[in-house]
Amino acid sequence: MRAAPTILHLDMDAFFAAAEQAAKPSLRGKPVIVGGLGPRGVVATASYEARRFGVHSAMPMGQARRLAPNAAFLVARFAFYRSISEQVMELLGRLSPLVEPLSLDEAFVDLEAGGVADDSASARAAGERLRADILATTGLTGSVGLAGSKMIAKIASEEAKPDGLVLIEPGTERELLGPRSVRILPGVGPATGEHLRRAGMTTVADLAEAGEDELVRLLGKAHGASLHRMAQGYDDRPVVAERDAKSVSVEDTFDVDLHDRVRIRTEVERLAERCVGRLRASGHSGRTIVLKVRRYDFSTLTRSETLRGPTDDPVVVREAAGRLLEAVDTTGGVRLLGVGVSGLADYTQEDLFAQFAEAAEATAGGRDTGEAEAPAAEPAASLPGGPATTAPAEERHWSPGQDVRHAVHGAGWVQGSGVGRVTVRFEEPWSAPGRVRTFAVDDPDLEPSEPLPLVRGTGRAAGGPGRAEAAGGGAAA
Repeated sequence: MRAAPTILHLDMDAFFAAAEQAAKPSLRGKPVIVGGLGPRGVVATASYEARRFGVHSAMPMGQARRLAPNAAFLVARFAFYRSISEQVMELLGRLSPLVEPLSLDEAFVDLEAGGVADDSASARAAGERLRADILATTGLTGSVGLAGSKMIAKIASEEAKPDGLVLIEPGTERELLGPRSVRILPGVGPATGEHLRRAGMTTVADLAEAGEDELVRLLGKAHGASLHRMAQGYDDRPVVAERDAKSVSVEDTFDVDLHDRVRIRTEVERLAERCVGRLRASGHSGRTIVLKVRRYDFSTLTRSETLRGPTDDPVVVREAAGRLLEAVDTTGGVRLLGVGVSGLADYTQEDLFAQFAEAAEATAGGRDTGEAEAPAAEPAASLPGGPATTAPAEERHWSPGQDVRHAVHGAGWVQGSGVGRVTVRFEEPWSAPGRVRTFAVDDPDLEPSEPLPLVRGTGRAAGGPGRAEAAGGGAAA
């Protein structure tokens, strides 16, 4: 515990939804819900306007649609959010060398280690300066909590929402926590909270008065002792700059249960390819391959295989995942599949046999299992002056919220699509709400596009520096 509130916790406000509102002027001030749009999708983030209808993160998307039928429902654009997160983390890094990211939109910062604060006044000034810099750089708002410990700083940032700053003076922690629900403490979820309620403890003050021995009896030695300390306002966890990844994984939930064994095997192979892509992007390799299968009855099975040495070879991971699948009964259907790699290392022990197999597959014209597939070629008859043909073209898919560019109308985003048509609203982050137009899904003048930067002139978008100017038609002018 510190004598000065020099631990800062930043939490961006409704991050995914706020980023979409900033990118799309017509959605500002309106309910926006971001997440999986299929029958089994869940809400990733809801704007504050949508939260008034009772929508919240992790809610089934079907329930969210019933609560807020007139909201804008958009697919998540993680590459876009990650590019904004990088800008925010860069600003935090200017404050201190000790920055502990918790997610794309949340982090702790040790202001004392950066030499920017040593008392309440300097800490508050650093927090306000950070909020102003984030707004100027990204166009988004963040809430800041300042305290003498990580636990209290996080509670403070929650109280500051949205778009505020709350500083809690060291020494006032127990008075602050006493009347609050036990759920405010880290590690107290619904199950633990209910267990404590049945024991007559509903507030943090109840926990402090119960004593350590009673909490240990109820919750076990480690959890009980830790909870008793936190109930008294004690938290001496340091801000840790590096949080090493323990595993890399990907998973998909399917709109309709999969029953065909060949299709299930194909999906596992596709997930293995994606997992290796993330593994390589993080600069790691791994020894243990993990398969996750959630069946039709919601029972979840995990199987793992540990290799002789770490690998980032897609063939090795794909074949290991396939072997694990052979040991799983998928009778009745599968609703979710996942592939992960754990036991990470920062080097790779190459498998020469796997290399040979991969080269042979490439030579034989093995299929590309990447996520993005090129759209089918347009039939020549659809192009001016093209020869007639009866070969049908595969219909292009457009997702709500997707960035597009039209040869005539410029930058826009997809509002919706269906029955061979796609509706696009043409606007930019710095423009007034734009006009809506509808096109055939295979209109040759309409193409997917990189996101524009949220603040004009920054040149920062999901594609990296410089990409936005090319896609934005003078966006950085």
